[in-house]
Amino acid sequence: MRNPKSVNTNLVPIPTAAPQFTAEEIDLLLQNLNSYSPDEQAEILKIVEELEARQRAEAAYNDLIAFCCAMQTDYKVGKHHRILADMLMDIERGKEYGPDGEDVDGTGKDRICVNMPPRHGKSQLISIYFPAWYLGRNPDKKVLMVSHTTDLAVDFGRKVRNLIGTPEYQSIFPDVKLASDSKSAGRWNTNAGGEYFACGVGSALAGRGAHLLLIDDPHNEQDIISGNLDVFDKAYEWFTFGARTRLMPGGRVAIVQTRWHLDDLTGRVVRDMAQNELADKYEVVEFPAIIETQDPLDETKIIEKPLWPEFFNLDALYRTKASMPVFQWNAQFQQKPTAEEAALVKREWWKEWPHEDPPKCEYIIMTLDAAAEKNNRADYTALTTWGVFFHEEEDCYGIILLNSIKKRLEFPELKELAWAEYEEWEPDAFIVEKKSSGTPLYQEMRRAGLMVQEYTPHRGSGDKTARLNSVADIVRSGLVWVPQTRWAEELVEEVAGFPFMSNDDLVDTTIMALMRFRQGGFISLPTDEAESEPLYRHRGGFY
Repeated sequence: MRNPKSVNTNLVPIPTAAPQFTAEEIDLLLQNLNSYSPDEQAEILKIVEELEARQRAEAAYNDLIAFCCAMQTDYKVGKHHRILADMLMDIERGKEYGPDGEDVDGTGKDRICVNMPPRHGKSQLISIYFPAWYLGRNPDKKVLMVSHTTDLAVDFGRKVRNLIGTPEYQSIFPDVKLASDSKSAGRWNTNAGGEYFACGVGSALAGRGAHLLLIDDPHNEQDIISGNLDVFDKAYEWFTFGARTRLMPGGRVAIVQTRWHLDDLTGRVVRDMAQNELADKYEVVEFPAIIETQDPLDETKIIEKPLWPEFFNLDALYRTKASMPVFQWNAQFQQKPTAEEAALVKREWWKEWPHEDPPKCEYIIMTLDAAAEKNNRADYTALTTWGVFFHEEEDCYGIILLNSIKKRLEFPELKELAWAEYEEWEPDAFIVEKKSSGTPLYQEMRRAGLMVQEYTPHRGSGDKTARLNSVADIVRSGLVWVPQTRWAEELVEEVAGFPFMSNDDLVDTTIMALMRFRQGGFISLPTDEAESEPLYRHRGGFY
């Protein structure tokens, strides 16, 4: 080797291969790079590059996200990808059970169920990169890949197979190759005896084994949209008696899907866990597209954030939300499906008001359910306005929803809103549930001489389910109308989702209004006694 251009007693001799370097030697070589000849500089830079490549390969071997970035240089990593990747790496590690069935290690997992919104990188991570990474680390294992159609699952298989043959993959897993006869995209083997098999829900699995069962969106969107809800039962039965039985001893299961319905595969496995202590125990994680979190600048406020801000901002998500029915948004994007068959008050019972303006109302009621005053305000305040009108075409009285407001409010904001709405609608009755911030509001408005009435559920009325049941027949009878607005749709959805929704504030205000209308004789069913008709009153429009 040539002598350096300048004398430096700390110079390091250039090793003959990158693995011989230490981190300290690398730093010293680069610090004194100009002290070496051009040829030696080129040699140093080459060896450093080789070392960095080896370090990247080691990182990709040990970390799933690093592997994704090695396979795709522009891979956009969200926080939810990191969480999902950590769970998948726990699945790869698995559990080690002792003689008494306890998890000896305590760090791995054998069952996970993850719910994510569409277009948030779900399939790319679980169906392409993860099985490729898993087989790189476990080339002798068997992977069973399932999706709602065989064509889709086979397409995943093609991408995984092609990935294994790339130089990038080979730099990380140089000993893993495809078997010479692996030509099929949906069925191929590794050179170490591992196997990849792709299929759709309902496919025959006789003779198949699996160390790893991956299920990516087991339900077909078109079946669900068309109302073919039998697909949920069929998917669950096939999973239980088909795919689940293909697991080898110590086999792992990862279900990743967008929610569609309470009876989809996630709903069924969660229900199994609750009802049967011997059922498989899944770690269940939900990723809503819009996350509600505490404001770091004001702990009393809740703010909304996008799940994947690197890809979808709030405005884009709001536009998506506005373009689809509320129940679909809640299920697919927020991972909170609502009940259909189990609903006490079904969506189809409500009648849509076809006109832009409301009818002339003879009696108007406002109902308020105020949220508790807590630092972390997870609850909403709900304020709704209802009217009774005579429907000439149907020759009967009906109830119409005139306005619905649902917000997180501090007491000063609540007071301002309540007064503004009272002045706007001039209700004949303003019913306030005397709890939380509703109590001081009730007292202030009473002192002002306003027609405010107290609502306190008494013991004989039963719980909220019983109270909603007591007014359900009013809606079922086709006597309740709602305008074609977003806020009306939200109320209908929340009532239809009770008791499965996380919030039920609008349910409370609906119960208060319908109970009062019925008790006052403004609306009657064939089973009710006739009451005197209320006074005529006309109020403003929907907006």
